[in-house]
Amino acid sequence: MNYFGSGQWQSASLFNKEQLMQIQQDFLRSWQELNQLAQKGELKPLRNRRFRAEAWSQDQSSLLSAHVWQLYADTLEKMAYAVTDSPQVQSRLAFAAMQWAEALSPANYLFTNPDALQTAVQTQGQSLIQGLQNFFHDAQRGRMQQTDESKFAVGENLAVTPGAVVYENELLQLIQYQPQQSSVYETPLFIVPPNINKYYILDLQQENSFVRYALEQGMQVYLISWRNPLPNDDDGILDATWGDYLEHGILQSMQVAQDISGAAKLNALGFCVGGTMLASALSLAKARGENSVQSMTLLTSMLDFHDVGIMRVFVDEASALLREWMLSGSKIMLASDLATTFSFLRPSELVWNYVTSNYLKGETPPAFDILYWNADSTNLGGAFYTWYFRNTYLENNLKVPGKVKVDNIPIDFSQLSLPTYMYASIDDHIVPWRTAYASTALLPGADRFVLGASGHIAGVINPPAQNRRHYWAYDTAETAVFPGMADDWLAAAPKHDGSWWGDWVQWLVSHAGKKKTAPKTLGNKNYPVIEDAPGRYVKVRAVA
Repeated sequence: MNYFGSGQWQSASLFNKEQLMQIQQDFLRSWQELNQLAQKGELKPLRNRRFRAEAWSQDQSSLLSAHVWQLYADTLEKMAYAVTDSPQVQSRLAFAAMQWAEALSPANYLFTNPDALQTAVQTQGQSLIQGLQNFFHDAQRGRMQQTDESKFAVGENLAVTPGAVVYENELLQLIQYQPQQSSVYETPLFIVPPNINKYYILDLQQENSFVRYALEQGMQVYLISWRNPLPNDDDGILDATWGDYLEHGILQSMQVAQDISGAAKLNALGFCVGGTMLASALSLAKARGENSVQSMTLLTSMLDFHDVGIMRVFVDEASALLREWMLSGSKIMLASDLATTFSFLRPSELVWNYVTSNYLKGETPPAFDILYWNADSTNLGGAFYTWYFRNTYLENNLKVPGKVKVDNIPIDFSQLSLPTYMYASIDDHIVPWRTAYASTALLPGADRFVLGASGHIAGVINPPAQNRRHYWAYDTAETAVFPGMADDWLAAAPKHDGSWWGDWVQWLVSHAGKKKTAPKTLGNKNYPVIEDAPGRYVKVRAVA
C-alpha cells in the first residue's frame, strides 16, 4: 500500500524535494512497523478519543486501520508544510488536508467502525434505526444536533439571573440585573458581549453564570443583548454599520446605564468581538473628549489581527470581494454559514464525532448548556460583517492610529490610558492567545494580562466553585511592564490553580469605588422597565 505515486509527488515543483523524500521514507518505515506490530498482535490503542472504545482494541484489523488512518493524516499535514511557498498557502493546504483526512476516518463509516457494529448487534439493529431517525430529523432542521436541545430553554433554565430590560432600540436591549447583595460598589459593571453570538454565554445556569458571579461580588451589572437580525427585517438593522453599533449600540447604552445608576463612570467589559467593539467605542468617545469609563476588561479579544490562527485560511481579498458582492444583495450573513465555518475549524470534535454517535450508534447527545448556546447562533447584517471582515481580519486597520474613522473621528487605541485587564485562553483557536497578548502593546493603560487553560469558551466560563483548570499571571499587583514577546511573558508567569475569576474580581474591586446601599428597583423615570430579563430579543432564533 503506497499513498505516494511513483514520481508523481517527487516531480512536483511546489514541494521541497528533500523534505518530501524524508516524509516518504518516514511513512514507509512507520507503515512497515505497524504491519509488524499488527501481525504480532501488539498494536496499542490510539490516543485519539474517537478510537478509545474497547471494540477497537479487541479487533486488530480495525485497530490497524485506525493506526494507518492516523499515519495518513499526519503525513498529509507534513506534506502541506513541505510546500516551498507562503505560510498562507501552507495553512490552506494543511486545513484542506485535515478536512480530507477527517472525512476518511474509519470511525465515520459503519462497516469500518467496530464499536458501531457491536452496538448494532447488541441492540438488534435498533441503534441503526434510531440513527436514521436522527439523521432525517437533522436533515429537516438543516443542522446537526450536538446536544439534547430539549433539555434547555432560554428564560427557563438558561439566562435566568433576575433583571429587567430598561432600554431598547433597533440594535439591542439593555439589561439591568437585580443586585444580589444589600450593598454594592458605586461603579457599575457594563458588559458588551459579541454580536456574533447571544449574550447568555455569560449567564448560562446558576452554577456557571459569570453575570451572577459578578453580582454576588457586589457589582451592579448592566449587559447588552444584541438583536438577532432576520432576512425580512426592514427597519435598517441589515444596513447598520460598524459606527452604528459603536454609537447607537455601546455608547448610547452606556449613557443609559449612567443615567439609571447615577454613576459618573462605569467599569466596562468586552468579550470576543464585543471587546474589539468596546475598545473602538471608547476610543471614539475619547477622541470627542468623553471619559465615562473607569476601567476596561477584554476577554479573548483581538485589537491587532496580525495572526488570526486557523481562521487565516478564510482570509484573502478574493473572499472579501465575494462576500461583499453576495451580501450587497441579501444584506445578511446567515448564522448557518457562520456556524458551519466554526464547526469545520475542529471537524473531529464538532462534526464527525456526532456522525458516529448520532447516526452510526443512534445515540442522543448529552445535554450540555454551552453546546446548546453554540447552536443558538445569530445572523449578522451584511454591512457590519463585510466592514468587519475587511478592516480587521484582512487589512488589520484598527490597530493603526487614525486609519479607521467613524463620522470622521479617528479610532486610536494608543489614547486609551484607562486601566485594562486582559484575559486569553491558551488553547483558543478563535482568538490565539499570543494575538490577544499583542493588545498590551497598543493600550498604554494595560496593567494585567492573565492566560487561562482550555479554549475560547471553556476557558472563560470557569466558575471558581468547580475548582477546575488553572491560569498564569504575575503575582504583583503593580502596573506591569510587558515583555515584547508573548512567550517571554509566559516563561516568567507563575501558574495558579483554579479559576481566574477571583483574580479578575480582585482587580475590578480596586476600580469599583466605595460601597453603597443597593438600589431596590430597576430602571428609573427616564428609562422604566420594559420587560423582565432575558428579554424578547435573545429569544429570536436564527434557525429552526
